[in-house]
Amino acid sequence: MKGISDEPQFPVCLLEGVTALCDVIDNHICEQTLSEKNAFFVADLGVVMRQYVRWRTHMAQVRPYYAVRCNSSPAVIAVLAALGTGFICTNKSEFELVQTHGVPSEDIIFSAVCKQVSQIKYAAKNGIGLLVCDNEAELRKISRWHPNAKLLLQVSTEASCPDDDTSMTFGCSLKDCRHLLECAKELGMQVIGVRCHISRSCEDGQVYIHAMSDARCVFDMGEEIGFNMKVLDIGGDFSGSEAHLESFYSAVINMVDLYFPPSTGVSIMAELGSFFVSSAFTLAVNIISKEVVARDRQDQDQDPDGTSPDDEPEFQYYMNEGVYGSFSGKLSEMLIAAPSVHKNISLDAPVFSSSLWGPSGDDLDKVVEHGLLPELNIGDWLIFTQAGAYSLGQPLCTATDSPPPPVFCVISSRDWFETLDIDVSNEAVLKSFSLVPYSLNCCQTEAALSAPA
Repeated sequence: MKGISDEPQFPVCLLEGVTALCDVIDNHICEQTLSEKNAFFVADLGVVMRQYVRWRTHMAQVRPYYAVRCNSSPAVIAVLAALGTGFICTNKSEFELVQTHGVPSEDIIFSAVCKQVSQIKYAAKNGIGLLVCDNEAELRKISRWHPNAKLLLQVSTEASCPDDDTSMTFGCSLKDCRHLLECAKELGMQVIGVRCHISRSCEDGQVYIHAMSDARCVFDMGEEIGFNMKVLDIGGDFSGSEAHLESFYSAVINMVDLYFPPSTGVSIMAELGSFFVSSAFTLAVNIISKEVVARDRQDQDQDPDGTSPDDEPEFQYYMNEGVYGSFSGKLSEMLIAAPSVHKNISLDAPVFSSSLWGPSGDDLDKVVEHGLLPELNIGDWLIFTQAGAYSLGQPLCTATDSPPPPVFCVISSRDWFETLDIDVSNEAVLKSFSLVPYSLNCCQTEAALSAPA
C-alpha cells in the first residue's frame, strides 16, 4: 500500500469499513479499565488534514504557519510538514523537532518575545533567520548575536478585543514603531515586515480590520526609512469555529486586497494552532476519587425549577489529569468544555452539581468549576472532545509522578487516500507513517466497564 515505509516512525491505525473514532476510544478504555486506568489521547489525523484543506480553500492567499507550542505531537508536525505549512517556534527544542521533519530553515519563525542568547545563537548557526522583535532591548541583543537576521516588527493593534480583559499585551505601539525602525536602521538590521499580535481568544472581526490598517502604517514607515517590507504576519491562532473563520474571512480578505494587493509583492501569512489540532484530539480521563460537599446557599437559591435542593448533594470528582498536565490551557483562561460520561445512563437519571479537579490537591487544579453530571463512581471515565490545543506539553509539576498521557493516532481510509491526492510538499514524510488496519481486540466493552474499580 502506498504510504507504508520500511522504517516507520509513527504507527497510525487505519480505520476501515464501519469502524469509527468512538470504537477506538471504547476499545482503549476497555483495555485501560482492566489495567492501569491511565488517561490517554486519541488523535484523528484526518481532521488535521481536512482543516488544512479547509483553510486553503477559503484563504488561498494566506499561507498557514503552525504554532508548535500549541501541540508538539510528532505526528501532527509530520503531517503539517508534508502539507507545506510553515512553523512558529519559541525555543531550541521546537526548532529541532520541526527540522527533524525536513522543514527548511526559511519556513521557521523564531517568535519568542524574550529570547535567550543561547537560542539566538542556535538560530543563527542553523540558518533560522526570521525573528520577531518588539522592543529596543531585544533588537540590540539580536543585532549582536544574529546580525544577519530578518526581523518582523511585532505590533500591538490599537483596538483591543472587547471580550479579553485578561491576556497580556505584546508588541510595540504604533507610535513607538518609528523609533524602533530607526534604531534597526542604525544597527544595520533588516526589517522585512510586520507581525500583528491579536489574542487567540478574540473573535471580533473589527480587531483584524484595525490590525491591517496599523500594519499598513508600519509598512509605510519602514519603506520611508529604507526597508524592503515584504512579509505580513496576521497573527491569530484561530479557534477553528465556523463563526471565527467567517469573521476573519469577511474582515481580513477585503482589507488585504485594499492595503496589500498582489501588486505589492507582500507575502501574507497567518498563525494557526488550535485551528489545526483542537478538534482532532479527544482525551479520556479516569475518576480516581470523589467527595460529597455541602452546597453553597447562593447556588441553592438559583435552582431554576424552584424546588428546595437542601437534600441534594454536590460532588467533587478528582481525575488523573489536571491543569498541571493535559488541562494546562486552563491556566491561561482557556475554556474547558464539559465532558461526556462514558457509561450507560438512563435518560431520566438525576444530575447533580459537580466540579472536576486534577490529582495534585492544589486549589488551582480545578478543571471544571461547575457542571451538571449524573453521580459518578471511582473508576468511571470522562471524555473531553476539542482537547488538542495546549494539552500535550511537559507536565508543569510532578505531583502525580506519571508521564504525559499517550497519544493513539488514527485516520480513516477515506481521509488517507484523499490526502495522497493532495499536492503535498514532502511525500516522504507521509511515507514515514506505518498504517496498521485497526481491529477491536479487547473484551466486550460493556462487560469491562461493569467490572469493579
